[in-house]
Amino acid sequence: MRPPLYLDWNATTPLRPAAREAMIDALALIGNPSSIHGFGRKARRRVEDARDQVAALAGVAPAQVTFTGGGTEANNHALSLAARHGRRLLLGATEHPSVLECATTDSALIPVGSDGLIDLTALEEMLAAGPALVSIQAVNSETGIIQPLGAIADLVHRYGGWLHSDGVQAAGRIPFDMAAMGLDLATLSAHKIGGPQGVGALLAAASVPLAPLLRGGGQERRMRAGTENVAAIAGFGAAAQAAQSCLSDYGTLAVLRDRLEASIRDTAPWVRIIGANSPRVANTSCLALPGQPANSQLMAFDLAGIAVSAGSACSSGKVKSSAVLTAMGLGEEIASAAIRVSLGWENTEQDIDRFLSCYLPLAARARPAS
Repeated sequence: MRPPLYLDWNATTPLRPAAREAMIDALALIGNPSSIHGFGRKARRRVEDARDQVAALAGVAPAQVTFTGGGTEANNHALSLAARHGRRLLLGATEHPSVLECATTDSALIPVGSDGLIDLTALEEMLAAGPALVSIQAVNSETGIIQPLGAIADLVHRYGGWLHSDGVQAAGRIPFDMAAMGLDLATLSAHKIGGPQGVGALLAAASVPLAPLLRGGGQERRMRAGTENVAAIAGFGAAAQAAQSCLSDYGTLAVLRDRLEASIRDTAPWVRIIGANSPRVANTSCLALPGQPANSQLMAFDLAGIAVSAGSACSSGKVKSSAVLTAMGLGEEIASAAIRVSLGWENTEQDIDRFLSCYLPLAARARPAS
């Protein structure tokens, strides 16, 4: 029997060996990192070492890093600043649910074009209406499309706004320098870069008046009360350091992704490859097969021992039309028939061949009548 094949790296990544080792070492510690005795200081040292490592991945000072319980919490923390400071929330139409569900009655969605990129003209019109906190993801989890954050930041700052970016799918995959991108706030997540699940970070520029999300203790410079998860944070730091050192190698995944897509174009040209003409991260391919609902495709792959996905993994247990593709103006026939293949550092050419051996017969059965 063939071993399972994992092609769902945008949902979560395997734990890197360095992260596992750091977590095991941290689990052997006794102290509370807020205690001032020797045991506590050793635990505190692990937290602060990890803060340095995460900061280096994003090109920020360690003091700008607040550890959180994950990317969703960090997104919620960042966007809570809008109400605190009397700013409207302007949210990209293709954002992750943890951003979109922060919308309030005076929030607005920034449209994207059929290429998945933010409509800058529409954004400027919305910014002209008054002070705003704008949230635009760096890389879309479903399509892999990369937003032009530099140009967006210039526009947002021209109108006195703040720019937040959900960088969960970007950090460790493309250069992610918060200051160079012009970001005021950014979100990272450990389990997208080979770290453990359940830990993330909110990055904030010194000029942003960050306020606590959780109260009740002095942890994280009073920005997030509660004893830190030392082992998870240590794993996050080790994963961030490994991701930074391997960043130049990540682009090589485009060779595998492009091979996959070229085979599909040659054999089944009726398959829609979403975002193929837009800037994309190297590891992601979004494939729409009209006439084959995404859930039936996922079942076929699961029976073949291959893990792929449809939509965001945070739509837990549900397969429905992609809100991202709908926002791009794609009809139900496409939005309900798209799957995502996302690769990682362990995948090989043989994995691509195995995926194609399952996908191409599915595509052939959905071939439109001539």
